[in-house]
Amino acid sequence: MPYIPHTEKDIERILKAVGASSVEDLLGALPSRLRLAKDLDLPKGLSEQELAGILKDLSSRNSTTREYASFLGAGAYNHYIPAVVDSLISRSEFYTSYTPYQPEVSQGTLQAIFEYQTLVCQLTSMDVSNASLYDGASAVAEAVLMARRITGKDAVLLSSALHPEYRETVRTYMAGASDHVSEVFYCTEAGRTLPEAVEAALTGDTACLVVQHPNFFGSLEDVEALSRVIHAKKGLLIVVTNEAVSFGLLKPPGETGCDIAVGDNQSFGNPLNYGGPYLGFMAAKSEFVRQMPGRIVGETVDKNGKRAFCLTFATREQHIRRERATSNICTNHGLCALSCAVHLVSLGATGLRKLAEHNLFKANYLKEGLRAIRGVDIAFGSPVFNEFTIRVDKDPEGVLKALLKKKIMGGVLLKRFYPELDRHILVAATEMNSKGDIDRFVSEIGKLLQ
Repeated sequence: MPYIPHTEKDIERILKAVGASSVEDLLGALPSRLRLAKDLDLPKGLSEQELAGILKDLSSRNSTTREYASFLGAGAYNHYIPAVVDSLISRSEFYTSYTPYQPEVSQGTLQAIFEYQTLVCQLTSMDVSNASLYDGASAVAEAVLMARRITGKDAVLLSSALHPEYRETVRTYMAGASDHVSEVFYCTEAGRTLPEAVEAALTGDTACLVVQHPNFFGSLEDVEALSRVIHAKKGLLIVVTNEAVSFGLLKPPGETGCDIAVGDNQSFGNPLNYGGPYLGFMAAKSEFVRQMPGRIVGETVDKNGKRAFCLTFATREQHIRRERATSNICTNHGLCALSCAVHLVSLGATGLRKLAEHNLFKANYLKEGLRAIRGVDIAFGSPVFNEFTIRVDKDPEGVLKALLKKKIMGGVLLKRFYPELDRHILVAATEMNSKGDIDRFVSEIGKLLQ
């Protein structure tokens, strides 16, 4: 049916209010050269059913990732989302606004956020978590600003094996103090951050060290050794986790000397899209709670002694005096956080571990297959989770283009971020990659490098 905003009665009322007898009379004030003297050269309007049919035909021409074997990673991971996630987050009780300013009418929203915070604390083994942030990149930047407030120091040390776009975001947030940001280069053999390199780069004014685990190359970092080095200089350790499924197997940040744990929970319940929305998380030691950005939901009891929830901390300038605000973050990505929580609860601790093991096995199977190909080298010697870096003898861009014609998304070129890695490709394998997908990838890349 057509959308006509004004009824005949509406038009009559408008004309009466302005003192015009008709629409033509109303438009008579316009010069004739500005008025259209004939109908627009447009085709006849379509019914809703006809339009839906045309749009469906157009959409059928699009390629989808289901038609491709995808080995892309680099901070955006392809994981299976159980049907229960969409089913539960679509329920009417979750239709309310994501900003629970009035706790008496927002108990459902508040409890959902509280449960999400609890799950993040369990994943990271940290004391307290906030109600999420925009994405992993902004979470890292907020953690850096938080560390500077806590320590009273200015200098920030970033591992060069931290996601390049995360490093760029940190520098953007610190645009007025970018000279205080420095980087420690990764080990070219191991593909990870060396404690001795960090020690050489530290100064008495270093507020924090930021390290990603697993890092951007897929390598596992020696977080405990890095923790000892930064703490010896009275700085804080910020651990970043891009691939949250790794929590199912790796020692959590809170057990490795981490002070602030951040990253992205996109892997749980949130599908891949063109740029988001993603789901940044932050967890920290309890003594830092008043310096955390965003908001924190807490559990209490109402006047009748029943369990209830409320905003315990809200550190945005909208809620407190501007000079005491820690950030202008104004969202908790409520729907994304709810999706994550439902997915995690549906997995449980045992399911998460099995999922992580499945990812590890798939990546190792792919890694060994590629290692056997002449013209392919495993770039770094460190252990990995579900992502790793290879070096190819031929032009890697040409290799990836050729694989794409075979409907294989073969990985991410690293030259874009690291000019010295001009023949390197970052590849990832998850539970979404079948044995057949992996065997076909290995076979096709082997043919290309003959």
